[in-house]
Amino acid sequence: MKKFWPKPNKKIDMNQKASDALLYRMIPHALGDLFSRYFRLEVAGAENLPRTGSGIITPNHSGYAGVDALMITYEIYKGTGRIPRVMTHYFWFLSRLTSNPMQKMGFVNATTTNGIYHLNKKNLILLFPEGEYGNFKPTSQAYNLQEFRRGFVRMAIKTQSPIIPTVVIGAEETFINLGQIKLEKWFKNFVLPLPLNLVPLPARWKIQFLPPIHLPYSPDAADDNDLVHEIASEIREDMQLAINKAVESRSTIYV
Repeated sequence: MKKFWPKPNKKIDMNQKASDALLYRMIPHALGDLFSRYFRLEVAGAENLPRTGSGIITPNHSGYAGVDALMITYEIYKGTGRIPRVMTHYFWFLSRLTSNPMQKMGFVNATTTNGIYHLNKKNLILLFPEGEYGNFKPTSQAYNLQEFRRGFVRMAIKTQSPIIPTVVIGAEETFINLGQIKLEKWFKNFVLPLPLNLVPLPARWKIQFLPPIHLPYSPDAADDNDLVHEIASEIREDMQLAINKAVESRSTIYV
């Protein structure tokens, strides 16, 4: 049992780093190791993760259950000792019942203002540019990137932070989604999945951290809508090519 629940390498001060400590306790080595084994996870490009300073991790979003966020966070911590702030849908912050524990675990309401705040604090943030439209897209559209929201580009320019595009393969086949329930009439940007399975299927996973992108623009350029749109589109295209290459190179999905 000890190898599945090893002690942390260093003691965490719960008073000085409360959110990091609680998030670490919620995602212990045992859970991360268990999922890594179950998914036979392969990780590539961990050397591209910033060891110091700010950075924006931007993965594709897939597999409606959000396990991709958990696994990416675990691998970032495993590779760098850092825990990113996870930019999360505003729905989780509508009630104190959910907002308080989410904030204590390091989850942050996904706004440009919040992202800039944490980047200026030299934190890493984990942000899914597709939002819930990527996470809850039908499996029939697997690995087709949805439209990117462009706030991450503005954050990167304003704070002079690198963007680390990230590719996740396997989550689409882990949680099968039949479609979407759109509730935008009542809640802004809010959809729900129609899942086929609740127990994760044992698909093989790969997480690939691509080389960091340093945008050579002054902070004022964040107000240039055409430039921001162009950068977001280029990053989306590059990520789609990387996804296509990774999917085509797979020899098997479940075996």
